[in-house]
Amino acid sequence: MLIDTYGRVATDLRVSLTDRCNLRCTYCMPEEGLQWLAKPDLLTDDEIVRLIDIAVTSLGIEEVRFTGGEPLLRPGLVGIVERVAALAPRPQMSLTTNGIGLKRTAKALKAAGLDRVNVSLDTLRPDVFKTLTRRDRHQDVLDGLRAARDAGLTPVKVNSVLMPGLNDDEAPDLLSWALEHEYELRFIEQMPLDAQHGWKRDGMVTAGDILASLRTRFELTPEGAGERGSAPAERWLVDGGPQRVGVIASVTRPFCAACDRTRLTADGQIRTCLFAQEETDLRAALRSDAPDEEIARIWRLAMWGKKAGAGLDDPTFVQPDRPMSAIGG
Repeated sequence: MLIDTYGRVATDLRVSLTDRCNLRCTYCMPEEGLQWLAKPDLLTDDEIVRLIDIAVTSLGIEEVRFTGGEPLLRPGLVGIVERVAALAPRPQMSLTTNGIGLKRTAKALKAAGLDRVNVSLDTLRPDVFKTLTRRDRHQDVLDGLRAARDAGLTPVKVNSVLMPGLNDDEAPDLLSWALEHEYELRFIEQMPLDAQHGWKRDGMVTAGDILASLRTRFELTPEGAGERGSAPAERWLVDGGPQRVGVIASVTRPFCAACDRTRLTADGQIRTCLFAQEETDLRAALRSDAPDEEIARIWRLAMWGKKAGAGLDDPTFVQPDRPMSAIGG
């Protein structure tokens, strides 16, 4: 079991498969990209599967989410999914992606055992997409979403970040589109995880702003705390349901008290929180032939030291040195 001093138990593992990405989203990284991890620093496929095996069989992990960077850029992704699906007990598996490669991989991922996907899409306007991501790939994302739905990687969840002056007027249109295509839309407050450290709290589009915009067109009924559990998204029934919309208010309404996550970076570090300043090295233990029991012990110790919260409301908050692309969403 992965328990901390506040009594929280981690059952959800986020696994970053690569720090690389084929987009350059303005809220994540600079246009020229970043200095990518050297290949020897990355965990191998075998190392990733071994760590997930330890997490599932020895540490109580029930859900595994593959992230990046962009996880579809990982050459061995389908094989990793297939091997994790063969573990006993079998964890639930999902993938967070920008959707660009889903058109060609959705069927194979479903056949390998992937349960569902989260796809990032911030706008319905191709020109705004190009401005936000610095790439002209909007149609590829739409095609990837359709392929995921048709392959049965459902519910297909769409994650959207609204930015002032760019797409902050699109919330109702995004929800109308998601309802039409049977996607579950979730808005996410912009978080301080950009490599340029340009995030400013007073300039962000808040959960309150998003809900006010949605209510100009839709009736929203709170789903209720009992339905939420440890999920980060507060959800509302749209026009009486059954379809829903979610808002992840990481900054203005943090949910740290219910957090059930542990994170593994692409280079084998354990992070107890997206905003953690410290990491615990599992790669060194792997490569020094440590037994599974020792690796599990190191992991438990790391999670025991998890802090009470991310500290975003603390005026002394310091943004993590690693951008989101390097530590997984």
